[in-house]
Amino acid sequence: MNQAFFLGVDVGGTKTHALIANESGRVLGFGQSGSGNHELVGYPGLINALRQATDEALASAGLAKEHIVAAGFGVAGYDWPSERQATLQAIGCLNLEVPVEAVNDALIGLLAGSAAGWGVAVVSGTGSNCRGWDRHRQREGMVTSAGLLMGEGAGSAELVGKALQAIAHEWTRRGPATRLTPALVAYAGAEDLADLLEGLLDRRYSLTAAAAPAIFGVAAQGDPVALDLIRWAGRELGELANCVIRQLDFQGLEFDVVQVGKMYAGSPLLTETMRETIAALAPRARLVRLTTPPVVGAVLLGMEQTGILPSAALRQALARSAAEVQAHVPVESVEQ
Repeated sequence: MNQAFFLGVDVGGTKTHALIANESGRVLGFGQSGSGNHELVGYPGLINALRQATDEALASAGLAKEHIVAAGFGVAGYDWPSERQATLQAIGCLNLEVPVEAVNDALIGLLAGSAAGWGVAVVSGTGSNCRGWDRHRQREGMVTSAGLLMGEGAGSAELVGKALQAIAHEWTRRGPATRLTPALVAYAGAEDLADLLEGLLDRRYSLTAAAAPAIFGVAAQGDPVALDLIRWAGRELGELANCVIRQLDFQGLEFDVVQVGKMYAGSPLLTETMRETIAALAPRARLVRLTTPPVVGAVLLGMEQTGILPSAALRQALARSAAEVQAHVPVESVEQ
């Protein structure tokens, strides 16, 4: 077997995906497992997620570990340099005797979405994150990815939290009436707004990030409060990008801002507001919606470890092949 095979793994907070492709960009194997974020499942959980997803990908490809020539890993929870050694040790449990590289999972979204392989990636899924690389990858920009604790938003969890505040303000007469109230009352299965608020406090009801589509639905009906929440989220995501743009001195450059995650499918207003926020600082920035699985970026990262500089044709072939594989994966397993 003379082909070179590359492993890419996208370790997330809710799922882990592994992809195996050859040097021409053809995907041969796919595997998946649960959360591998060490902040949620510990490093033993990270190891288990890596092993399960990788073993499944190898089995579906009909390959052994010895056939892999290099590997790339995007790891949720790998946020600080102090976590690098522990992250690499976890990856080492796969017993891959090949070059490997590990980065924060936002950066594989950047690799997958930007043709140049540098710029800024803004993740908005359940939570949010932002990372960037300069043209030569000598500098990396980042935010804390700690959410509203550090004044950063907005993922779907933060959007739902803001909507909850809005309906609570309606009940206390601090804020205006909003169509969010009947929508979220119905979503939770509550009797009325008072029952919903009391039930949330005594944990009879819950409003999680999964309620975000209901908020986008109300905004689409023209509700002013819901529309303001979408604009808030767009400004927050734009400001995350601006943080990294300032850190990397991108203000006058032409570069990609890659949008990663399911929140961006919610409303064009989100992207419009985000674009306006970024353009005030970096007018030449281009917003690019990631349409391929982020794990593609992990495969590209693996290829780079052997000196391959992926061409546009290779990127396109890998994206097409990965999309074909993704089409056969349950929707809940591929959402970001």
